[in-house]
Formats: sequence, C-alpha cells, structure tokens
Amino acid sequence: MLYAQHRHSLLLIFQALDAAGKDGAIKHVMSGVNPQGCQVYSFRQPSAEEQDHDFLWRSAVRLPERGRIGIFNRSYYEEVIVVRVHPELLQAEHLPDEPKDLPTLWKERYRSINDFESHLQRNGTHVLKFHLHISKEEQRKRLLARIEKPEKNWKLQPADVEERKRWKEYRKAYEACLGATSSSTAPWHVVPADDKINARLIIAQIILETLRGLKMSYPSLNPVRQKELRSIRARLGK
Repeated sequence: MLYAQHRHSLLLIFQALDAAGKDGAIKHVMSGVNPQGCQVYSFRQPSAEEQDHDFLWRSAVRLPERGRIGIFNRSYYEEVIVVRVHPELLQAEHLPDEPKDLPTLWKERYRSINDFESHLQRNGTHVLKFHLHISKEEQRKRLLARIEKPEKNWKLQPADVEERKRWKEYRKAYEACLGATSSSTAPWHVVPADDKINARLIIAQIILETLRGLKMSYPSLNPVRQKELRSIRARLGK
C-alpha cells in the first residue's frame, strides 16, 4: 500500500556501536518486505566529494522516494558521534571557519539535524531512529565470535578493538546526541541489543505501528479509469 499510494516514504536509521547487530536487525526485520520497495545504504568513511559538501548532503541524496522504505546503516549522526569522539576528522571537512568552540559546533549540528528531520516529516518522509544499545561485555563476546567463526572473520578490523578504549567517550557522545535530537516528530527508540531476538521484535513492532498509523489504502479509481478497465476486460475476454 505504501508503494501503491505513492504519498509517504519511510526512513529507518540504525545507529550503534560495533557488533550491536545493525546488519542482522536489518536483514531479519526487512526479510518479509518486497525488495522493490526498499533501499539500504551503509555509510562509511566519507569520500572526498562528500567532504566537499555540508555534513547532511551525502544522506540527503539517498533519501527514499515517495512509496519507498529507505534504510540507513549509520547516517549523518556519525557527524555528531564519531566526529565528536575524533574531532581531528573535522580537518578534512573544509569548514568555512575553523571550529574553536566544539560544544557550540555540536549544538549547531543538532539544530541542523532537527530542522532537517522536521522538513522531511512535513513533506511525507517519516523518520524512525533506532539506537541499538549493547553492553560492553556483550560487545566483547561478539567481537571474539568474529574471530572464532571463520565466516565472520571479515567483519573484524583492528580499529574495532581500538575504539573499545573510547567506550566512555562514545557513551557520552550518544547520550548528548539522543537527548538533543529526539523530537516529537522523529523520536529515538533505544533498543536493548544484548538479546538479538527481542531487539528485532521491538524494531519490527515499531515499524508496523508507524505504517498502520499512516492509515493507507490502495488508490481508488475514478469513473473514467473504471470504464477504461471494463473496456480492457472486454478486449481480453472473460
């Protein structure tokens, strides 16, 4: 109905620390959806072209069209989480003014994000944001599993272990971000991620409730179109 009605779109944003289960949640929750109506983007380190634009640009050009579900595996929120933990990354963004007051920079970016999401909501794109909250001990177990299971070896990078040393910094960055960017139109859903099965059930339920709340229906046909279909049926035979 979302695809057929062609009036609304859904944007699902997944943010989490490494090994929290974003990939698995996307795979399992969206497994029953027609892939023609979905598109998934994984945002990694920005390219040179992306760094030559404002921090929202690379996400804006990948927004879902009307009638579709867009899924962001990480997103523009990296710019107030990872970059906050690693402010040296700002050097590559070619900002017009050298940021001297970082707390003010983060507040300005929070405001830009809130304005952006309000704009999307007003124009028919409904934003659902999920933060998969994993404990430090569970993350340790899952990183070890990536070593013990050959089919998961490719997932583990040395940087993943190095970033664990900044656990408290990441938690602080997430707390500040979630508090500043959870709004009535685009609230954050903090999902306990140590239990993968329940985490996926929670995410699926929120998506279903949102879709049902849109009160969609298949497009009705006007008399001219109905007459046209009757004519086509006559030509095809009963």
